[in-house]
Amino acid sequence: MSSDLDSAARPANQVVPNDYNSFGEAYAAENETNLINAHYTLPAMLDLAGDVAGRRVLDAGCGAGPLAEALRDRGAVVAGFDASTTMVELARRRLGADADLRVADLAEPLPYPDGAFDDVVAALVLHYLEDWTAPLAELRRVLRTGGRLIVAVNHPVVLKMVDPEADYFAVAEWSAEYTFNGQKAVLTNWHRPLHAMTDAFTAAGFRITVISEPHPAPEARELFPEELAKFPSGAFLCFLFFVLEAA
Repeated sequence: MSSDLDSAARPANQVVPNDYNSFGEAYAAENETNLINAHYTLPAMLDLAGDVAGRRVLDAGCGAGPLAEALRDRGAVVAGFDASTTMVELARRRLGADADLRVADLAEPLPYPDGAFDDVVAALVLHYLEDWTAPLAELRRVLRTGGRLIVAVNHPVVLKMVDPEADYFAVAEWSAEYTFNGQKAVLTNWHRPLHAMTDAFTAAGFRITVISEPHPAPEARELFPEELAKFPSGAFLCFLFFVLEAA
């Protein structure tokens, strides 16, 4: 967890940022068992999704497919896309050759018809984008009215934790260096204050029904005792979760 909470923001001048085609396999391998993804983000997204049996669900930015697989195991009819060909191939290995998985970019028009899905899940995707206007409009378009967009993004407080001099109220790019399964990578994200997120959601035609700062899964304290020892409540600042209804 230290790479998420303790890495200093720094310019991405040595490694190509967000190059999941180069470090995707290492990223996916670490995420299978780590605290932040396997025992925090994944269970939180599933808890917010609830009963998905029979629902048509799009995994936007599906990565290697762990969330799509878990939703399918719960009875959802799942499709997914990612901008990285490496990640889509990893997801296809997980979900099978017949899975509806595509290479597509959330910053561009999506290859799905209007109202095709009951739910869209977008876990740790939107914070890679400077402008949310067109991507949120596309996600609203592919959702039926009354459908849900379930989102996890960087918590807006985290930037101030890693860079106390940063302007919380500015929409600003920042980068941090990580090590995934022994391979170094740089991730570049866009910080948004909370009001900028909620304004973007409502402008795109969504109603905010849930804002969540969840605890990790119950087994996390036993699996990661040293990392969680400094958080007596069991909760820590990392990501912020939303459930949005398509109006």
